Amino acid sequence: MARIARVEVLMVDLKPKVKRVDAIQSFVSQETPIVRITDADGVTGTGYSYTIGTGGHSVIELLKRTLVPAIIGREANEIEKLWRELLFLTHATTTGAITSIALAAIDTALWDLQARKLGLPLHILAGGAQDAIPLYTTEGGWLHLEEAALIEDALRAKADGFGGCKLKVGRPIHEDVRRISAVREAVGPGFEIFTDANQRFNVDEAIRRARAYEPLDIGWFEEPLTAEDISGHTRLSEHTSIPIAIGESLYSAMHFREYLERHACSIIQVDVGRVGGITPWLKVAHMAEAFNIAVCPHFLMELHVGLCAATPNGRWVEYIPQLDQLTTERMTIRDGKAIPSSKPGLGIAWDFDAIERMTVEGSHSIHL
Repeated sequence: MARIARVEVLMVDLKPKVKRVDAIQSFVSQETPIVRITDADGVTGTGYSYTIGTGGHSVIELLKRTLVPAIIGREANEIEKLWRELLFLTHATTTGAITSIALAAIDTALWDLQARKLGLPLHILAGGAQDAIPLYTTEGGWLHLEEAALIEDALRAKADGFGGCKLKVGRPIHEDVRRISAVREAVGPGFEIFTDANQRFNVDEAIRRARAYEPLDIGWFEEPLTAEDISGHTRLSEHTSIPIAIGESLYSAMHFREYLERHACSIIQVDVGRVGGITPWLKVAHMAEAFNIAVCPHFLMELHVGLCAATPNGRWVEYIPQLDQLTTERMTIRDGKAIPSSKPGLGIAWDFDAIERMTVEGSHSIHL
């Protein structure tokens, strides 16, 4: 047992290496809050979360003013207790994106700290269910890209041993069908093609789209409707054989429970940076297991590889590199699969010199 003695809060702003456009937005920036927690024994755990372009400074202020002061002097290994107390401390802003993103930065740091003290990698500490997780790539499937680029990226992924690729949809329906068909013809059977609408459609349009996509043998139809429309997802699921994937825009384990109970999805894409950290992520993953549903998390591949390997129903890791500028080592890939790190902690080799250089002015704060 050791109490929390010091907490450092900062943020870096990462620009995507490639242009990223989907059906509702252009991904131009990744604000990345980082929290470093040091206990009385001098051991430090590092956690993080993210926003897509907006809200990062709000997250930092919530951390500085409310959450971090509440954990100074507390027992660092009481992770569940601290998470719940912070959740209720912020009940006026819960459930919501800003609060969940801030909670995730603290919670992941506490898990990193505990794993380091125990000398265990995250995937073993959290369950140790698998040794490797299949990868699919999203980086070459953005909506602004034309067919030739989509085909080239998919063939490259297949050659590298990846099990699938994701294509963004949201163009006129005949264009979406043509683009998916072109990739399917190029890669052949046995290679998954996932589609992602980024909440673009209403339910009637989504049903129409699903019927058009069905002959193309796609692996799932992701975020077809706004995340709040559970009844719409239920109706859509009843009208298509395509698995419906949801979760990146849900910020509470209870919301996942409602989807599962109402048979409104077939794939859970719980995002550790948006659901509030590793603590609730594991709850959602095990809840999905009870419904015999796979977990295929959104984004944050460097962290999700360990969590997917910890759980028996972790099915896919999404390949979108985003921490290369902040780390000294990359996620290990072998035969097209993501391999969880064997080193103690989250398995992320942070480059703290690079983080210091890239820290956004005004975001840095230390609490003793």
